[in-house]
Amino acid sequence: MREASCMIFGELPIEEAEGAILAHSVSTGASSLRKGHVLTRGDIDALQAAGILRVTAARLAATDLGEDEAASRLADALRIDDVRIGPASTGRVNFFALENGLFTVDPAVINGINAVDPAVTIATLKNHDRVQPGQMVATVKIIPFAVDAAIIERIEKQIAGRAAFGIRPFRPQSIGLVQTVLPSVKPSVLDKTKRVMEARVIRNAGMIAGEMRVSHRAADLKEAIRQMASLSDALIVFGASAVADPADIVPQAIREAGGTVHHIGMPVDPGNLLILGELDGKPVIGAPGCARSLKENGFDWVLDRLMAGIGVTPRDIVGMGVGGLLMEIPTRPQPRQAEPAVRPVTVAVALLAAGQSRRMGGPNKLLAQISGEPIVRLSARRALASGGHPVIAVLGHMAGEIEAALSGLDVVTAVNGAYATGISSSIRTALLHVPADTDGMMVLLADMPALAPEHLKRLIEVFAKAGGSAVVRATFDGKRGNPVILPRSLFGSIERLAGDIGARHLIENGDAPVIDVEIGPAAMVDVDTPDDLRTAGGVIA
Repeated sequence: MREASCMIFGELPIEEAEGAILAHSVSTGASSLRKGHVLTRGDIDALQAAGILRVTAARLAATDLGEDEAASRLADALRIDDVRIGPASTGRVNFFALENGLFTVDPAVINGINAVDPAVTIATLKNHDRVQPGQMVATVKIIPFAVDAAIIERIEKQIAGRAAFGIRPFRPQSIGLVQTVLPSVKPSVLDKTKRVMEARVIRNAGMIAGEMRVSHRAADLKEAIRQMASLSDALIVFGASAVADPADIVPQAIREAGGTVHHIGMPVDPGNLLILGELDGKPVIGAPGCARSLKENGFDWVLDRLMAGIGVTPRDIVGMGVGGLLMEIPTRPQPRQAEPAVRPVTVAVALLAAGQSRRMGGPNKLLAQISGEPIVRLSARRALASGGHPVIAVLGHMAGEIEAALSGLDVVTAVNGAYATGISSSIRTALLHVPADTDGMMVLLADMPALAPEHLKRLIEVFAKAGGSAVVRATFDGKRGNPVILPRSLFGSIERLAGDIGARHLIENGDAPVIDVEIGPAAMVDVDTPDDLRTAGGVIA
């Protein structure tokens, strides 16, 4: 393996460390210098005064690129479509979708970059994942503080002219719907199917051109297929009974209408019984019965690609087997041995509402109102809707008034008698009320009215997918924000917090991995001043 950089890394005498980059955070007692900080003469003097004689640090060589510069150069060299590049920070650059659509990626380009040198990495979503505007789709990360410029130059030459990734936006299309009817099929089932299909098509920027319901006979169905195909860009057919053979009613009717049946069946479960056909150059999908529900199934994979202008061939369908087992279906006729239940990951929410609102000039910001509701109550309701439990409201300054504003809500109130000493005392107070079997605690500031339940749910979902062992932190454009979820492994360290500092240094210096989740501007919007309150649409009650 070649060296990632010629930089010098290791312990340095403090008198030789000016201009070096700190590899680990250090404290002078009065202040703390973070990992990645470039040491100044003043820092050296302060560290010497604190009795610190050596530091672990890095010095860049003449041919090195700093981590942010290297990440930016790689990001700028990538050929991407409908994707926004975020700013570089701590050697990372994130990429965000600009459109609703499907993410597409060339694995050879990504794998090629990652094979050049382990110091340079890039990670993306899976090919054909659904994305929304603002969603993070890829990230570049430079592992050390610097890399040799030759490594980045090599990658730039390797990827020149090659499309790396992008978004295929959903295209406005009209979709025709045909359903066959048998006496055993209730009209309510057909009505629900139409509503479900409308929801699917609308979320993909399309519209239902019309619907026909005909008897479950090939002669009737072929006429409906011809008629609806002439009125729409694509056609979806629901048979009243599942397809059992290539000569069954739905595939037979597609052929008799003058169309072609390209493929029957798919290795995605649920969704096995899908039919892929074509009539007059327009896609015709024979939908499996599971597509009558909005739960994800193989039908979604085909419909989404077609509505994003991505062709689907029999070879594509055959290749969907890896990753195609989506869920177990309890109603299967074949008996199956149940797997042992896995306890879900749980998160408590610490709603910090003890502060003194000093920068407001008198009034308590948490009692200010947005749309007629106190900010603290608004924050508590959204915390309750996040799925976290319990929600622990930590009170301090004006505790009685804040508690009254939370009246009727299912929150646990905890009074922090030492609130004047700073935020760490509130975090410790909340921790006393976290159940013993809870996996993590979300620290949520009560003065962030732009946070919606969906933001909080997303953080909890990421925490759960990580097995409850990682720190999960909200970000905006790669910048650290709030809230943050702390895993149980850090609870012991939280108990030792002191002063007006949060858990940031525990996160940065701890052993728990950190996952940053981009949630947009809401991660940075809080209400500290009267101007902040006016910007947020709030008024003093």
